[in-house]
Amino acid sequence: MRDSSVRTGLVYSLGMTKAADKIIVALDVATEKKALDLVDKLRGDISFFKVGLQLYTVAGPEVVSQIRATGAKVFLDLKLHDIPNTVARAVESAAELGVQMLTIHLSGATEMIRAAMAARKEGTSILGVTVLTSLTDESIQEIGITERINKHVLRLTQLGVSARIDGIVASPFEVQTLRAGFGDKIKIVTPGVRPGWAEPGDQKRFMTPRDALAAGADYLVIGRPITAHPKPHQAVAIILDELKG
Repeated sequence: MRDSSVRTGLVYSLGMTKAADKIIVALDVATEKKALDLVDKLRGDISFFKVGLQLYTVAGPEVVSQIRATGAKVFLDLKLHDIPNTVARAVESAAELGVQMLTIHLSGATEMIRAAMAARKEGTSILGVTVLTSLTDESIQEIGITERINKHVLRLTQLGVSARIDGIVASPFEVQTLRAGFGDKIKIVTPGVRPGWAEPGDQKRFMTPRDALAAGADYLVIGRPITAHPKPHQAVAIILDELKG
């Protein structure tokens, strides 16, 4: 039964889209050169790359511009969380770089979310981060959240949807519930994706790429299994073979 449901989910998720178009490679590396080398090696298959805090801190907006110059898309994962005006100005700056996706923390609440949405430009989608995939029920209890992660993710997602957010970032374990509750109203971007042959690292709530797509994810964010592989292009090929069954 599980194999049948996975096949059905993959057909729903992929549709007429190539499997490779569902993958966003996380460029969580220490130098601009390493990031651009990876883009160069993978551009034959991958068209979407994530720039997060590590790379953005060392290389700044220029690395985003260089990646965009190759024709690739950029997911700028800065997880903005500040007063509404500051977030709005940061969104404006990111949109000027031509990024396709930008993250904010939904825990910033409605006013901040709406400020971000009002400041974006056409072509830049705002994604709301729910709960980091490195956290557990015990972790969120430390900061005073008494409900379980799945309920907290649903609460934050409803907040984002009410403020007309473009998409949600959530672990694979919440995707099926979010898809059932919100249908196609939102895009769901899923980190915490690890092929069966890869080490989980600091991820606590993770799934294989095949299972995450079957659950209903629109995009899979995959980093170290590809970027730390001796042959990144080969790692992508293996993942794509798994997705194609």
